[in-house]
Amino acid sequence: MNQSTLCPKFEKAMRILSQRWSGLIIYQLLSGPQRFCTIESSLPVSGRLLSERLKDLEQEGIVKRDVYPETPVRIEYSLTEKGQALELALKEIEKWSLEWIQVD
Repeated sequence: MNQSTLCPKFEKAMRILSQRWSGLIIYQLLSGPQRFCTIESSLPVSGRLLSERLKDLEQEGIVKRDVYPETPVRIEYSLTEKGQALELALKEIEKWSLEWIQVD
């Protein structure tokens, strides 16, 4: 792949992943489908912002939203194949951060 086609794709990927909380939401969903309240309780993020990010990630084809017609309605979020393909990259970032990042 030549550089002229790689740069715009890489730039878009970094834009998606660097949106506030997006990377952590994807990382959270690596463990499997979860309801909104589970994701919200595991991350220090407001419900409004979480909802916004989930919609953004769904629009990018990274997250899918499944609605189960139960009473009450159950909604679960999970990673698509595209989202699951990020696992290796996120695990490598986790490995790198454990070795190199200091938390004050």
